[in-house]
Amino acid sequence: MSNKERKNGKVNMPKFNLSWMYMIIAAMLLGLYIANENGNASKEIPYDEFQQYVRDGYVNKVVGYDDSTVEVYIKPEHIKNVFKQDSANVGKNPVITTEAPSRESLSNFLEKEKEEGHQVSIKYEKKKNFFSSLLVTLLPFVFIIALWIFFMRRMGGGGSGGGNVFSVGKSKAQLFEKGTSVNVTFKDVAGLAEAKQEIEEIVEFLKEPQKYTDLGGKIPKGALLVGPPGTGKTLLAKAVAGEAEVPFFSLAGSDFVEMFVGVGASRVRDLFKQAKEKAPCIVFIDEIDAVGRARGKNPSMGGNDERENTLNQLLTEMDGFGSNSGVIILAATNRVDVLDKALLRAGRFDRQIHVDLPDLNERKEVFGVHLRPIKMDDSVDVELLARHTPGFSGADIANVCNEAALIAARHGKKFVGKQDFLDAVDRIIG
Repeated sequence: MSNKERKNGKVNMPKFNLSWMYMIIAAMLLGLYIANENGNASKEIPYDEFQQYVRDGYVNKVVGYDDSTVEVYIKPEHIKNVFKQDSANVGKNPVITTEAPSRESLSNFLEKEKEEGHQVSIKYEKKKNFFSSLLVTLLPFVFIIALWIFFMRRMGGGGSGGGNVFSVGKSKAQLFEKGTSVNVTFKDVAGLAEAKQEIEEIVEFLKEPQKYTDLGGKIPKGALLVGPPGTGKTLLAKAVAGEAEVPFFSLAGSDFVEMFVGVGASRVRDLFKQAKEKAPCIVFIDEIDAVGRARGKNPSMGGNDERENTLNQLLTEMDGFGSNSGVIILAATNRVDVLDKALLRAGRFDRQIHVDLPDLNERKEVFGVHLRPIKMDDSVDVELLARHTPGFSGADIANVCNEAALIAARHGKKFVGKQDFLDAVDRIIG
């Protein structure tokens, strides 16, 4: 029965480290530069023309292969003489290929020219495999692309399910279809009689809409669960998911917020598109203050930032539903004071359901739920425990029961006693 409280009302935005993007861009430019520098222009020439280049002193070295193919490397100062007008585009190590009649004739020719004063180094190698050469060429680029995709996934989804860079604009809502096993029901929600009644009525709106529309009424478009942390707002929504015989979308307000411009609004559109396709259904947004904060009061960036764009899209989608669309929005917050007034007006959130701290009788009911799995002795008095916990929320009471069991186990007891509960209350009060 807990509700996570955000400290000081600040929502932690995903941080985007620009240095990573600069490093990726620099690596890509470096790869292109290296490829350009090492890229050897090549042209094929007849064997007699190759012989003439050797006699003219243009050739620096020769590499012969077992299939009689010869690679000829030209001296830098003679590149212009060989490649003419294309010399500016051939790089520093251009290659000329030719085909020798045989290894012996090539060796004899170069030996003869050596005696004439034309020194050319020669070596023989096995023919390179085409695919291995292609792999060596492409491997740096594959590595750069893989690195880019990895960081984009990390930055786009924070590693939380929607991290695919190509689906960054998709909704992160978790869908509970009809018949999905959600273990929480209204029986698990102790106390909160008025809130439960209103929530049950909302579910009934979807199950039997004609009962209300025949009298000229309109089905509410949304309901906002308001109350202190730990009073059971999220638990009520889970009970709706367990009890409702309609699809149930669940997500947090922070799931809309993203570092990329336009992503939040895109996720809102995608969420409502899915909801319309599944209508009648319920959409639950937990901690809506993460995205519904009043515009113009955002201390992080100011102005019309990404969060405000997301809120604008949310307002548009909520107000755009027809009366018979069959989509009801549930939201929860413990900071209704910071929400935008346009979000709270009738036509968007028609109802505000207040979920307050439990009174004495409700605390007894809450203790009854959380004491079920605990082995207790006869000294435990639920009435006494309820009187010792004024101002405790449902989450606090659950913590008291768990802490009492831990204290009893620490002392080697087989059953949890009254004193264990009292010690647990003192421990939590501090």
